[in-house]
Amino acid sequence: MSVKYIPVQWNPNKWKYNAVMLIGVFAYLWLFIEWTPAIMSNDGRINGQIHNARAFGSCAFLMLTVILCIGPLARLDKRFLPLLYNRRHFGVMTLFVAITHAGYIINWYFSFSASNKYEALLFANTSYGQLSGFPFEVFGIFAVLCLALLAATSHDFWMKFLTPRIWKRIHYLVYFAYISVVAHVGLGILQDQQDKIFIVVFIGGALTVAALHILAALQERRSGDPDALSSGEWVAICHASELREGYAKVARLSGEERVAVFLQDGKISAISNACAHQNGPLGEGRILDCLVTCPWHGFQYDVRSGRSPAPFTEKVPTYQVKLAGDQVLVNANANPPGTFVEPVPLPSGA
Repeated sequence: MSVKYIPVQWNPNKWKYNAVMLIGVFAYLWLFIEWTPAIMSNDGRINGQIHNARAFGSCAFLMLTVILCIGPLARLDKRFLPLLYNRRHFGVMTLFVAITHAGYIINWYFSFSASNKYEALLFANTSYGQLSGFPFEVFGIFAVLCLALLAATSHDFWMKFLTPRIWKRIHYLVYFAYISVVAHVGLGILQDQQDKIFIVVFIGGALTVAALHILAALQERRSGDPDALSSGEWVAICHASELREGYAKVARLSGEERVAVFLQDGKISAISNACAHQNGPLGEGRILDCLVTCPWHGFQYDVRSGRSPAPFTEKVPTYQVKLAGDQVLVNANANPPGTFVEPVPLPSGA
């Protein structure tokens, strides 16, 4: 491999994160398999193979729901950030749970067909022209393929090889995977589901994901200064009085670009909010001696130049900053990564 990358090392927090995740998955599966037959109205319709398939299928749906809730929750409340940092491990585990669900389904419903069971999965039902009886299996297959691609490219090497921007765009597929899962469940299981518990959990999970993303987007839109006005290339970020020593104010500039405006020793500096390692949120890290530490994996950058301290070579873009009265303005045109920008002193009394 000719692409240089720095692997992320395991630490106690990762071990705890994965331990809690595994315990939660096994606890859910055990409770579902052992306890739900007594409280669900199956009327003898569901055998052990189908029951296990539903256990793993519902677990995969809930896991994917939680994964998509973590992002907006972290934006709404920073106490959820520890859940965000190792979310990729959650995604890989979800893939294995989903594959197990698919295995149960294929080995029960298609093993006795005249053709190969995988061919039967694809061609046994081709009623694409109607809603009732639509071959919902294709949505499940698409979701598993999306999760497989995300898991296969979750290693640091692919982040470096593909570049963080392309890697991030690929991993937006998680939303398409979730939509496919919703369609898979809605057109499939719910058509033959007499127990209302599944319906409540399914609808509640999908609505929760949508509601949290809407709330996070609204908060992000309101997070800027309502009195601030942008002028030409300069974007108003906040009032100077809103800046806290040693912390950042994060704002959107244009498109997906976000800037982190720091106050260090009474002076204002601005760098890209995306860490050069894995696009971690630099604005959520605290600075010490002009160095901000990325909360994801500990990479550090000088907020004045966007450069990592020697011997490290990572660099992020910097931005020009100026004050207009009490307003902090940032030039939307980023400087090349590693460009030193003289910090702007905070007005006295701000």
